Amino acid sequence: MKIDIHSHILPKEWPDLKQRYGYGGWIQMQHHCQDQANMIKDGKMFRVVESNCWDPEVRLKEMDKSGVTVQALSTVPVMFSYWAKPQDTLDLSQFLNDDIASIVRKYPKRFVGLGTLPMQAPDLAVQEMHRCVKELRFPGVQIGSHINQWDLNSPELYPVYTAAEELNCSIFVHPWDMQIDGRMSKYWLPWLVGMPAETTTAICCMIMGGIFERFPKLKVCFAHGGGAFPYTIGRINHGFKDKVLLGTDYPFPLGEHIPGQLIESIEEFDGRLKDRLLAGNALSFLGLERTLFN
Repeated sequence: MKIDIHSHILPKEWPDLKQRYGYGGWIQMQHHCQDQANMIKDGKMFRVVESNCWDPEVRLKEMDKSGVTVQALSTVPVMFSYWAKPQDTLDLSQFLNDDIASIVRKYPKRFVGLGTLPMQAPDLAVQEMHRCVKELRFPGVQIGSHINQWDLNSPELYPVYTAAEELNCSIFVHPWDMQIDGRMSKYWLPWLVGMPAETTTAICCMIMGGIFERFPKLKVCFAHGGGAFPYTIGRINHGFKDKVLLGTDYPFPLGEHIPGQLIESIEEFDGRLKDRLLAGNALSFLGLERTLFN
């Protein structure tokens, strides 16, 4: 069994958000051929995506080819929209979460959902977290590495963490909103350097800000192998008791192309440890039973 905790998905299409909310800054999807589309932000190209970013049938074929049993589906971080009016972000979050839920309902043995929340308004975030867990049956949510000017240890976010503990809701932290101008504008540095730094900052803020002491039942996973964090501190005691999860960043290009190949290639790891890294730790993090996907 292989569970990919880190995979992004989008609806095939969604309403014109500038028209819906009355101001710009939103991402739109423009389909220009059968298997490819452009993500456009305020008239400028943001990213080109292929059909595996919205079509679960294509995704399933690629999962089967690479031996992935289950993907945890989360939105693309640019859709977080924490900068927008809270009620508008809530509306968009509900649209994105409902789309993921529809795919999970259709393929319950192959996908689980991680919701997105209007984190700039913690009361609304808690409201949508309750809906994600209780109505949509998601085991967790995805949040950004910071919420505008709030780092992840900000007291304003305590209600979100309280709700996550009460609901047993896992939190997947993804870097976003990196610096993209000035010296960071070349060589794809926002993704190669900015993202690892964002994740490291988020981890340090949560640890040094006492979040895990204040919320001891909180379950948090950080994307991209913890970014630069393991290398910044030199070493971590055996991967913090092997709490490492398989995550590919599918369908985007910087992740491991054959999921689990690195883990499976390490001869020093016995079968039990490999299974924990490939699936067991993800099941534990999400609070799910292996039998759900058999």
